[in-house]
Amino acid sequence: MIFAIQNELNFMSAFIQKILWEIINQNASETETSWLTQKSNSEPLELMTAFVACPRFLSKKLIIVKPETASQLNEAIAGFSVEGWSLVRLARVWLLTHLDASDKETYIKHINTLFDTAEMNELVALYSALPILTYPEQWLFRATDAVRSNMGFVFDAIALRNPYPAKYFNEAAWNQLVMKTIFNDKPIHFIDGLNERQNKNLALILSDFAHERWAAGRSVAPQVWRLTSSFLDETLLSDIQHLLKSGNIENQQVAAIASVESGYQPAIDLLAQYPELKKAVASNELTWADFETKDLNTYVPKP
Repeated sequence: MIFAIQNELNFMSAFIQKILWEIINQNASETETSWLTQKSNSEPLELMTAFVACPRFLSKKLIIVKPETASQLNEAIAGFSVEGWSLVRLARVWLLTHLDASDKETYIKHINTLFDTAEMNELVALYSALPILTYPEQWLFRATDAVRSNMGFVFDAIALRNPYPAKYFNEAAWNQLVMKTIFNDKPIHFIDGLNERQNKNLALILSDFAHERWAAGRSVAPQVWRLTSSFLDETLLSDIQHLLKSGNIENQQVAAIASVESGYQPAIDLLAQYPELKKAVASNELTWADFETKDLNTYVPKP
């Protein structure tokens, strides 16, 4: 049984490696691909040195990914995406797939060495690679530690378009990741598994956060209320009422979507006072997608 599982993992790793190489080939020069090919066949220490040295030999340009290739990646590992990556970041992740994982202790030692000595951009690559590293549970401490990082690009690498947290974080760690994303005004729809990992505790934490913002005369990004619709009750209903009475059209719209999605009768009764909003939601003219944007204040993509 263990042998069969290992064979499956090896096959998947080889498949991911092949797709990543196709993307590299489509974006790199012959000189760059030649250097990468040479280094990929090296001993572990030289391979790790190449991981660090990538910026000296490769362009830092953003890669272009064909839609069919992006689909292949997502089919292999749901939620895994290289969109917005630089060639250096992609090459570093690809090089990691060449580290021999047959000896667990040695493999973990090599990856930990890279983590312990990494500068910011190297950390970004390492956290980006978590979904495809062998022995995924071994990196849980590293991943939750990244959520606490003050380096915005490191946080983005673990929080946005990365399927690892949704699969391995416990509820407390997951809620911390989501709330930090909200607090830093990042686009939560880029969090993989956002809908599947909704939970009542997160909805209550969000409510408390909103009350603090409102008390300080500040606002809350409208789309975060999507995290409350499955848990509307008497406590959260007052937030919906606040949004509807705020006079802000976006607040009213998201309150309407949350109310209809919830199926909670008191919320639906409250929405009856806003027939046009109720009609827009019922006809799918108004959805959460209307509030998704890549340009939320402090969010700036990083190669």
